[in-house]
Amino acid sequence: MSNGPLVLGIETSCDETGVGIVRGTTLLVDAVASSVEEHARFGGVVPEVASRAHLEAMVPTIERACSEAGVSLSDIDAFAVTAGPGLAGALLVGTASAKALAVALGKPIYAVNHLAGHVVVDELEHGPLPESAIGLLVSGGHSSLLLVHDDAQDVTSLGATLDDAAGEAFDKVARLLDLPFPGGPHIDRVARDGNGSAIAFPRGLTASHDMAEHEFDFSFSGLKTSVARWITKEKAAGTSINVADVAASFQEAVVDVLTRKAVAACLANDAQHLVIGGGVAANSRLRALAQERCDEAGISLRVPSPKLCTDNGAMIAAVGAKLVRQGAQPSTLDFPTASVLPVSTVVVRDAG
Repeated sequence: MSNGPLVLGIETSCDETGVGIVRGTTLLVDAVASSVEEHARFGGVVPEVASRAHLEAMVPTIERACSEAGVSLSDIDAFAVTAGPGLAGALLVGTASAKALAVALGKPIYAVNHLAGHVVVDELEHGPLPESAIGLLVSGGHSSLLLVHDDAQDVTSLGATLDDAAGEAFDKVARLLDLPFPGGPHIDRVARDGNGSAIAFPRGLTASHDMAEHEFDFSFSGLKTSVARWITKEKAAGTSINVADVAASFQEAVVDVLTRKAVAACLANDAQHLVIGGGVAANSRLRALAQERCDEAGISLRVPSPKLCTDNGAMIAAVGAKLVRQGAQPSTLDFPTASVLPVSTVVVRDAG
């Protein structure tokens, strides 16, 4: 295992079949087959469609990853796969594939937490994680604040969304504005021509009485409803809707809360580093405001490149490689998948 373990990671938690190959902390290849176009006409991910797409894409994507990395499956030192959280059927396709490879080749397998992958993947671009950091995970299914230690096996949840995740809110508001699915990239694009201060949309769980009980939690359902009511009111009055201003104002409300609470979590936990991961971390306004507020607070900001923010196999391979380097015990072949998996469970060891 010169230059570190060679690990192949498989990610199938939602609608993207990701296969990444990492040697040590060096990313060799990140191959992704997305089924997003198959879901677009439904306005959201359909679990059965996603599962079938993973079945069709799995072998070709593994073959493409190995070819691009210039390695064969027999060269792989260990396999890593997402065990949860995610869509049940989609997770089963990935874990069954990884188990088959591990058995056929006699190699260890690590069943890992999808959320931990969004944090550890940053090591592939910015080096080892600091001794302790705050992780802000923002995606279609998760909006969480985590206290993360360098061993990547010690993760504590500080707060999470109580209803809609940030990415889910982006998708729903995009639908209200007749923008395509997935909504995040399109709102980001349209918002660049809008005024983020044009409409005073609410900031969920930021009032003093909310902060007392939910200091590091998030809520975006009320914001989504506020946008819907505003649009309905303006249409009823015969007013033309400025889509760019609505998109920018909604986006500003989301990223204001995310960054404000993330910086507060850093200060409260004496953490000098903030790591942002998940699909929404690709949002340009989130990245800009996070940098601005971290600079003001003297906090170092780490955000992976946009291509590593969305679901991918590289992040799962990165976790696997880190575990191998640490000499962590592999998972047994009877490990289960878990649609709901606590972020504190970084590795699923066995069925027990």
